[in-house]
Amino acid sequence: MTLRGFATLYGAVFLLAGIAGFIPGLSPEHTHPGVAVAGASRLALGLFPVNVLHNLVHLLFGLWGLAAARGEAAARLYARAVAVIYAVLTIAGLVPGADTLFGLVPLYGNDIWLHALLAAIAGYAGFVARPSVRPAAQ
Repeated sequence: MTLRGFATLYGAVFLLAGIAGFIPGLSPEHTHPGVAVAGASRLALGLFPVNVLHNLVHLLFGLWGLAAARGEAAARLYARAVAVIYAVLTIAGLVPGADTLFGLVPLYGNDIWLHALLAAIAGYAGFVARPSVRPAAQ
């Protein structure tokens, strides 16, 4: 997969995740302990704790990914940023008190392994994978 393909895929998945977090049929209501921002508090797909801020972040990462998919350099920067940011969110989810990002966003439970997986894949795409090479035009 090319970096542009990665950015397109991640962008689309983040957009869908952000939208799914607002749909009651896909995301049952849930009260998150220690989270002060209670708007749209749900379990996305019945598994992942989200609230309105969490959903908005997913939507922003989705839009960023689709915009970054327009160019190779932008897609690489996006992949690297997602890797670093989601690695930090994974660690925050493991730290008591920070597992709600100081009362703003739930980052515990299934979010921990999902954020770690997203960070690992993005890290590979952004830091390890070689740039796609296009054959010379003839």
